[in-house]
Amino acid sequence: MDFNEISFRVRYGETDQMGVVYHGNYPQYLELGRVEWLRSLGISYKEMEKSGVMLPVISLCVNYKKSALYDDLITVKTQLKKPPLVKIEFDYEISNETGEILATANTILAFIDMKTNRPIKCPEYLLEKIKTISK
Repeated sequence: MDFNEISFRVRYGETDQMGVVYHGNYPQYLELGRVEWLRSLGISYKEMEKSGVMLPVISLCVNYKKSALYDDLITVKTQLKKPPLVKIEFDYEISNETGEILATANTILAFIDMKTNRPIKCPEYLLEKIKTISK
């Protein structure tokens, strides 16, 4: 499956007094990766929610390899693991500007109808976009 990358600098407020990124910030980095992955397909998460579909995280696993530091330029590589059904699964790799892997991660999200709060199938428009990148 195709992947997307987004790079940004670690902000001071994301670190402790030693300049090391607090581990709880990594899920936010993963979210940036997912949102940009969708955007690269021409899909806005905001518009998805407006249409009544939300994607809560139901599973999160992060394997920390090396610390990210204040002002590091880090890259989050986001890759769809398999075609979605009712759930969508992503693998991630977070690296610094020298290419060292800082963390690997996996998330699973569920497609939820915002009116009924029940799981639904992946919207057809998203499946169509995914088919175009899988070729």
